[in-house]
Formats: sequence, C-alpha cells, structure tokens
Amino acid sequence: MKIAVPYQAGQVFGHFGHSPAFRFYTVEGGNVTAIRTEAVTGSGHGALAAFLKEHGADTLICGGIGGGAKTALNEAGIRIFGGVQGDADAAVAMFLAGKLAYDPDAHCDHHGDGDHDCNDHVCSGDCHH
Repeated sequence: MKIAVPYQAGQVFGHFGHSPAFRFYTVEGGNVTAIRTEAVTGSGHGALAAFLKEHGADTLICGGIGGGAKTALNEAGIRIFGGVQGDADAAVAMFLAGKLAYDPDAHCDHHGDGDHDCNDHVCSGDCHH
C-alpha cells in the first residue's frame, strides 16, 4: 500500500487541489517502511490524480476535496479518506491503527476567486497558504 497526503510544514494541507507537495508513505505488513515528500508537478484534478498514480499511491488522506478531484481519483483507483486535519504522520498512524477520524463526504466548493467553502469552513482568498 502507498498512502499519499497533501502536505505542508508537517500538516495535512487543507485543500487537495492547491497542495504544494504530497507526502508518500510506503506501507508493508501494516507498518510504514518509507516516507518521501514530492513537490507537486502539473495542475488540475486530472493532473494531480495522474501525479499520485505515477508515484504509486492507492490511498489518499486529505482535507477538503472537490467533486472533480474525487471523480479523477476514483477513476485512477485511489481510495479517498477526506476531511482530515492536523499532523500528517499522525494521521497515517491513526489510519493504519484503524482509528482515523475522516469524513467520507468531505468537499471543497469554489465560489469564484474569492471566498470558498472547504470542508465545513469558509476561506477568504488564499487561506491555505
């Protein structure tokens, strides 16, 4: 299994589509055996789904995520565990322990270039950077 997490400064980055990097966790026998952080290349949900697939990810732990991204990830065969916040390493550990609190209905709806709703909180402008 390879888990991908949108990543910035040790935290699960709150908005999948704007993540500056992803942290990849290789899991064997229920334990993390390797961790690697990669800067994002490409843009748009299709490009991000391809980026994750190219890095071998089959599972995504994330915060807010839009419908188009969910569709692209599902088509790529990547399972999504959204609505997660906080420390990225801790989230992966909780996932592997079967104790990760996540929201299967996590979403991010954009409203133009200004305010938007990401997973139950409203952001003004570029609140995730």
